Amino acid sequence: MSAVTDAGTMRHGARLPWLDVLLSAIASVSWALTGMAGTAALGLHLLRADAAGSLGPMTVAVVALGAGGSVTPSGEVSAFGLKGAEAHTALQITPLGVSLVGALLLSWFFLRSLRAAGVVITPAELLARAGAVVTLFVAVLGGLAWAGHDVVDVDAGALGLGGAAGGAGSGGLSIPGLGDLGDIGGHLPDRVGGLIGAKAAVGFTVDTAPTLLGGLGWSAGVLLIALLASRRTPLPPGWEAVHRVVRPAVSALVTVLMAAAAAGLAAAAYAAVGDDHPRRVAGAALLGTPNGVWLGLPIGLFVPWDGTATGGLAGVLPDPLGRLLTAHSDQPVTLSRLAGLDGRVWLLGVAAALAMLLAGVLTAVRTPTGAAQGRHGTLGFAGRCALRLGIATALTLPLLAWLTEVSVDASLSVLGLDVFGAGVELRGHPGTALLLGAVWGAGAGAVGALLATGAGAAGSRAAPLARGEAGVATAVENPGHEVRPGPAGGTPYSPAAPYRPPNPSTNPYLRLPDELRAPRGTHPPDDRGPADHTEPPTAPGSGGRARPAASGRDMYGAPTVAGPLQPQPPPPPRPPGRPPRPARSPGAPGAPDGGPPPLPPRPPRPPKKD
Repeated sequence: MSAVTDAGTMRHGARLPWLDVLLSAIASVSWALTGMAGTAALGLHLLRADAAGSLGPMTVAVVALGAGGSVTPSGEVSAFGLKGAEAHTALQITPLGVSLVGALLLSWFFLRSLRAAGVVITPAELLARAGAVVTLFVAVLGGLAWAGHDVVDVDAGALGLGGAAGGAGSGGLSIPGLGDLGDIGGHLPDRVGGLIGAKAAVGFTVDTAPTLLGGLGWSAGVLLIALLASRRTPLPPGWEAVHRVVRPAVSALVTVLMAAAAAGLAAAAYAAVGDDHPRRVAGAALLGTPNGVWLGLPIGLFVPWDGTATGGLAGVLPDPLGRLLTAHSDQPVTLSRLAGLDGRVWLLGVAAALAMLLAGVLTAVRTPTGAAQGRHGTLGFAGRCALRLGIATALTLPLLAWLTEVSVDASLSVLGLDVFGAGVELRGHPGTALLLGAVWGAGAGAVGALLATGAGAAGSRAAPLARGEAGVATAVENPGHEVRPGPAGGTPYSPAAPYRPPNPSTNPYLRLPDELRAPRGTHPPDDRGPADHTEPPTAPGSGGRARPAASGRDMYGAPTVAGPLQPQPPPPPRPPGRPPRPARSPGAPGAPDGGPPPLPPRPPRPPKKD
């Protein structure tokens, strides 16, 4: 394609606009990381985490976790000068609330830059823009990893050791999560009971290499999903199947997931109103609402999970999940087992099924129907929607299971004695999620297509790119045609070539006035003499240029009006008694060929008298 624009939007054989590529990448990455940092800082502040340590390094650590990075906590505990006390913690969890904010901002600015580039974008420019965003994101994330380390001071009361030593004469030690340890006086010196006054310093460090790799995969995955879900963003030539086949189903699933996250935030806001600690509920919801919602969606679709919960962290999980993991850690977590502890859990299955049905209807509404009509056309359309949504859901459910995995293992050991321990582990079955996703997606796509067809809404919301009605068709059919971008980066305007020549019989502005119509080679009669016709008359304001001929076309052959808009006034009447001029034949002497006859000669003057 050789079509080009003033802004260089369609570049074939020309260099890429690297300045625009760099500026759009800076805008995308800066807004994404700013949104992630703001969300993380606000959530940590509402959870009062800044009371134990510096908010800045903790925010950086949460942003790194949200971008697919890794954080390693570690620390030491000292009690009465004793050394060798060490805190061990392993953390693998993604705060999807922070991830979602960053993904939305990153994809929005990236897609906006593509739409401003024109109706067609070359593969080289698409790769350059995406590569610039990913490279800059990884570079900035590496700088954050260097700054993301801190030490948090935690006292024994915060660890739940306020009642570690019994009262006077109790002779026992009770540890949260472990219960009554009995009399340990024969095992440790008496001063170990003073651990209630121990001072713990727990630090954390952002792992640089895993964080850079995780940020690379996270940013590239976000841009890929954004390209597949955006129905109005241009793609390189030859990718028309993506507009028509992939984007309707992927955009439908993304819409359903965003709606589920919004519903989770609304439920959290309702719960915070009646809670004794609304700030903590709001902070937890801000950081982890997508974790809970996107965990419940696969469970509602009967995807099994393996999990365990020990210690005080079991109480952090929502009920009845915490009870199930504590009592039956050897059994997988399924919808039926959760419903056995609380019958209201069946509503989770109903909500998940309705969400899939909504995805099926949206897929049918956004998919072009084509020219097929009748019963066979409806069944074929339903089959296409079922196949496309089935493949998209089969890939989405394992991704949700992987994103919502949780693995937390925390222990505090003093001289080899574990006085505090807690852990949570929850992992889905990716193979089962893939099979169930294909089944649920195919069923929802078929039913949704039939419902949309029955309501007359099938294909009603298909994007112009999916129908092939955008300016791409004009640019491909007219390679030499110039395509200009629309105002403010909107839908570009692509004027087509004229489809019919000018016709004077249908356009009144191309017709000659009746009074100017005369046979070729003749002039209308008037009272002017031969001197008046020595040269063609000129038009007013034309600078002496000759008036166009009365043939209806100018000197360049273009149709025009060959005279003034108003007709010339009629000649004055002849004085009475003056004989009319005799008619002369063309070519007579004394007058130009075809001109009016000359005036008669004047009679001779009588001689003057002296």
